[in-house]
Amino acid sequence: MPTLSPEMNTLLMFGSLFVLLFLGFPLAFVLTGIGLLFGVALFGLNYAGAFILAFLSTMKNYILLAIPLFVFMGAIMQYSDVSDRLFGTVYVLFGKLRGGLAITSNILSTIFAACTGVVGASVVTVGLLSMPPMLKRNYDKKLIAGIICAGGCLGVLIPPSIMVIVYGPAAGVSVGKLFMGLIGPGLLLSALYTLYIVVLTTIFPEAGPPISKEDLADFPWAKTRRGVALRVLSSLIAPLVIILAVLGTIFFGVASPTEAAGVGAAAAIVLAFAYKKLNMKMLIDASDSALKTTCMILTMTVGAVLFVSTFMSMGGGGVVERFIMGLPFGKWGIFFLMFAVVTVLGMFLDWIGIVLLIVPLFTPIAANLGFDPVWFSIMMILFLQLSYLTPPFALAIFYFKGICPPEITTMDIYKGVVPFIAIQVFAFTLCILFPGIILWLPSISVTGW
Repeated sequence: MPTLSPEMNTLLMFGSLFVLLFLGFPLAFVLTGIGLLFGVALFGLNYAGAFILAFLSTMKNYILLAIPLFVFMGAIMQYSDVSDRLFGTVYVLFGKLRGGLAITSNILSTIFAACTGVVGASVVTVGLLSMPPMLKRNYDKKLIAGIICAGGCLGVLIPPSIMVIVYGPAAGVSVGKLFMGLIGPGLLLSALYTLYIVVLTTIFPEAGPPISKEDLADFPWAKTRRGVALRVLSSLIAPLVIILAVLGTIFFGVASPTEAAGVGAAAAIVLAFAYKKLNMKMLIDASDSALKTTCMILTMTVGAVLFVSTFMSMGGGGVVERFIMGLPFGKWGIFFLMFAVVTVLGMFLDWIGIVLLIVPLFTPIAANLGFDPVWFSIMMILFLQLSYLTPPFALAIFYFKGICPPEITTMDIYKGVVPFIAIQVFAFTLCILFPGIILWLPSISVTGW
């Protein structure tokens, strides 16, 4: 094997990767095994120490420490009463509109995304809250599935996003600037989802009937304006505290993303105590959930670091860069080619694997083509969101299918997410035409992280 060219070794490494993945082996162990095997074969037995070094570097990575803290923060928010109170409040405010429950679901997803940063938690929590009342009021099943799945995916975009914490170090881009830059596209998508619901239910009123007077009677505090105002104030305090604790400290340069994650986790615990939901069982459940998620992410990170280290050491990065830069497609042709590769990979791989494998290869190419690193990174993250909705490996669909009743079929879910995929592509196009959607907030932020 040492006598083979870098081009042949590149084909063998990625060929082995996809063969083993299609055979059903876990991605983390496939990455580790291939990286170690090729490393030893190419550089000798001493290369086995690279595995230990990769493991230690991942453990000592200060930015990655934000992952368990943000996941723990999201778990605390999920187990507290915050989401239930928010849903009832937003439901009363927007329920009188056609499609009001779907709009409520979208708004709740947007707020919850800013409090958790985890897609699975958003899809499951919002789905369990909003799906039963929408089914009860005969909302279109495809609309129900589409808005819950797509709204949950906002957790990838609206900070704090776990994907950003993994992406930033892999691309060598400031996590704080990525957080700031993602706010614009995230809110844009949320607004476009709401607009779609309004247009759909205006054309097809039966797809989303408004709230009835009988339903309003279930909310005694909604009988007076004072009651509604007090409820809105009390319901929004919790998410606003979390958002300000995390994004405010990053925006003004007070804290790094890791430190902000610690502040957010502490704020979530204080809020759970204020809502009288804090107890030992809740802390154990939240810690267990955070531990499982963190172990999964970091185990895959270690494997990917070893794989990429071997790949770069044997000259694979140069092979990929020369191949792509040599294509006769021009700057934007290569840009769309890279995103086409990400789209295909998103149908079969978890986002962690895509980020850790593709980002170290594509980031230098984007820099050589003259793309702003923050803008390109956010465009990549925006496009990676599609991997949660594009089958066969569509995690958001899997999460939703796990909680939906039998009357919502898998085909209903697939049909439901199609319009929202189209909306995401439209938002992606807008960010190309108007890069200020992404770059404005990072340009005025004082964060240096």
